[in-house]
Amino acid sequence: MDLKETLLKYGFHFESDADTEVIPKLAKFVHDILNEDLGSDGGDKQVVPFTQIVMDVMRQLEGAYALICKTPYYPNELVACKRGSPLLLGVKETGDMRTDINVESDLSAEGHHGKPKEYYLASDANAIVEHTRRVLVIEDNEVVHMNDGAVHIFKFDSDKSRRLLRPASVQRGLSTLEMEVEQIRKGNFEHFMQKEIHEQPDSLTMTMRGRLIRGGEQKAKGILLGGLKDHLKTIRRSRRILFIGCGTSYNAALAAVPVVQELSGIPVTMEIASDLLDRQGPIYREDTAIFVSQSGETADTLQALEYAKSNGALCIGITNTVGSVIARGTHFTKAYTSQIAVIVMLALALGDDSLSTQQRRNAIMDDLYNLPSKVRDVLKLDKDMKELAALLMDEQSLLVFGRGYYYATALECALKVKEVSLIHAEGIVAGEMKHGPLALVDETLPIIVIATRDASLNKQQSVIQQLKTRKGRLIVMCTEGDAEFMCPDRTCRIIEVPKVQDCLQPIINIVPLQLLGYHLTVFRGFNVDQPRNLAKSVTTQW
Repeated sequence: MDLKETLLKYGFHFESDADTEVIPKLAKFVHDILNEDLGSDGGDKQVVPFTQIVMDVMRQLEGAYALICKTPYYPNELVACKRGSPLLLGVKETGDMRTDINVESDLSAEGHHGKPKEYYLASDANAIVEHTRRVLVIEDNEVVHMNDGAVHIFKFDSDKSRRLLRPASVQRGLSTLEMEVEQIRKGNFEHFMQKEIHEQPDSLTMTMRGRLIRGGEQKAKGILLGGLKDHLKTIRRSRRILFIGCGTSYNAALAAVPVVQELSGIPVTMEIASDLLDRQGPIYREDTAIFVSQSGETADTLQALEYAKSNGALCIGITNTVGSVIARGTHFTKAYTSQIAVIVMLALALGDDSLSTQQRRNAIMDDLYNLPSKVRDVLKLDKDMKELAALLMDEQSLLVFGRGYYYATALECALKVKEVSLIHAEGIVAGEMKHGPLALVDETLPIIVIATRDASLNKQQSVIQQLKTRKGRLIVMCTEGDAEFMCPDRTCRIIEVPKVQDCLQPIINIVPLQLLGYHLTVFRGFNVDQPRNLAKSVTTQW
C-alpha cells in the first residue's frame, strides 16, 4: 500500500486491486528516474541495465515473490528474480541430446558442445520435466538475466550504495530432476486427485525404498535415513521435538506424533506454522524442529523455518519436492500417507538404540514392508465409497469422530471433504463429544466414526452407542471382522479395513475417506483438481 500511494502521487493509475500491479509500475518509475539521473536522451538506447532496474525494485519489496520481467525498453532481454517463492531455470540442448552433458557455469545459448539451448523458467518442476530434466534451482536474492540467447546469474546486493557496481556473478552446476513425464499426466484416470489416490502404494514403496532394511539371514532389520544419520545423536539429546506444518501436513505429523514420543522418549509438541509465528512461541537451541510440507514452499512454514533457525534449533524437513526451499533449508529431506510413513521411520531410527522397544520396532517394520499391498487392498473399496458418496452428495454437513492415532484421520477427512466437495465437515476428538458436539446429533446428520482396533477401541464402541441412542446416522470404520462387534443391530453403514500396527493404521484408514471425498466432489459437479478459492502456490496475477 505504501508503494502504491507513492506511485499514485506521481500520476500512475491502477486498473485493479492486485498488489502485483504495483511491481511493473514501480519498475517503470525506477526506469524513468534512473535514466533521467544518468542523462538518457529518451531514445532507444537505455543507459541503465535492465538488471539494475529489477534490483532497485527488489530493494523496495518485502515478503515472498518470484518475478519474470520483460519490457519493450529492453528488447531480447528477460530478467527473473525470487525471494521466498520457488523459481527453476530449465536448460535443454536442442538437436541430438547427450545424456552425459554437464553444463557448469556456461549457460550461453551455444555452450561447450556448440549446441543451441532452450531455456524454461517455472515455479514448479512439473512444468519443465516434459521439456528437460536439467535444471538450475534459483536461490533467494539471485537475478537471472537472459540477453540475446545468453544467460547470466547475479547475486542481488541490497546495499543501495553499491547499485551502480556490477553485481557478483553466480556459478553453479545444473542438477537433474528425479521424475518422469508420466508423473504429470493423468494416464487412465479422469482426474489427478484420483490418480494420486490410486498411486499411493507405489508412492509408499518409493518412500521406503533404500530406507527400510527388511533384514535376512545376515542382515538385521533397520531404518537407514541417509540425510539424518549424522544428526540422530543430536536429536536424541534434544529437550523436545516440535513438528511444524499447515493443513494436510500438520495432520500427517499429528498422526505420527504418538509413536515418535513412544520410541524416542522425548517430549513432542505440535505447532501450526502461522500460529507459532503469531505467538512467537519459544524455540531453543536444545530443540529439534521438524517441518512438514508437501510442496516445500508453504509460506507460513518457510517463515517458521527461518524463525527456528534464528533461534539455533536443529531443523529437519519432510517434503516431497526435492529442490524446494524447505528441502534446501533443512538438514534432511510426500503426500499425506507417505509423510506419515517417513515420520514413523524417523521414530524407528530414533529408538534404534533401545533394547526395550526392539520387539515393537520389529513389528512396525514388518507391517511397513507389507503396507503398499495393504493400501492396494483398501483401494478395492472404491465402488463402495462411490455408493456412499451418492447417498451423501446432497448433505450440507458431516461430522468425523476419532481418537488417539485416529484423531488426525478425522481432521484430514474433514479437511479434504470441505476443500474439494464444499460440504461443511468437522473432525472431532471423540473424547470431547459430550462437551458440545453431541447437541448437533439427530437423525439427519451423517457421522463417521473411526473405530479400528487399538487401545481406545472400547471407548469408541461407547461413543457409537451414545450416538445411536441420539438416532445419529452412523458410518463406522472398523477392522475387518469387527462389523458384528461394533454394530450388532446392523443399523450402521460399515467400512471394513485391514489391520496393521496402530501407528500405521492412519495410512490405511484415510484411503477410503480420500475416495469418499473424491466421489462426493464429482457427484456434486465441482472441479476435483482445482478447489474453489484455493491454489497450491498462492499468487496474484495481473
